[in-house]
Amino acid sequence: MNRRRHLPDDDPPHDDDFNAFRQALEAAGVRRLNTNRADTGKPKPAIADKAARRKAAVESQTLNATGRTSDGRVEAVRPSEYLEFSLPDLPWRTLSQLKRGRTAWQAGLDLHGYTLEEARLELESFLRDASARGLRCVIVVHGKAWGATADFPVLKSHTNAWLREWPGVLAFCSATDADGGTGALYVLLKKPGRG
Repeated sequence: MNRRRHLPDDDPPHDDDFNAFRQALEAAGVRRLNTNRADTGKPKPAIADKAARRKAAVESQTLNATGRTSDGRVEAVRPSEYLEFSLPDLPWRTLSQLKRGRTAWQAGLDLHGYTLEEARLELESFLRDASARGLRCVIVVHGKAWGATADFPVLKSHTNAWLREWPGVLAFCSATDADGGTGALYVLLKKPGRG
């Protein structure tokens, strides 16, 4: 369907209209822009600052390449929000048993007291160790506390994202009340020898 644009007036505008418009702008105090860059009111960073920022960015990318989880922005979750994740081909019965706390966990990690980066490294180390030991189910306690500089539970939100990225995780869900409720996660790991 071909639609023709509707123009308000097919007649060319008159010079009188332009002059009246310009005069109205001048009377309102509107001034012509001399540059197309916004002035933020902040001093421009020195060249040395740019080089230092670039170096720090490269180093952080190198650090991230060694780990398996990201440390970027994550989706914020509520303190009492129930978390759940599973691979699409995981049997329903297996996930159901995990959610009811019927899959016994064999090791646990408590992330309370860690900074965000320390928590990420501890979680990665814990998951590698659990996989090496052939553990099937572990528990991770992330808590529900709000971050000092954020209006959401930072460790809980990041743990939710990190576990979804970890290649050895088949599923996870918030624990039963007896094991920490929405402040902890049961994590189901791949059986040893499976890709």
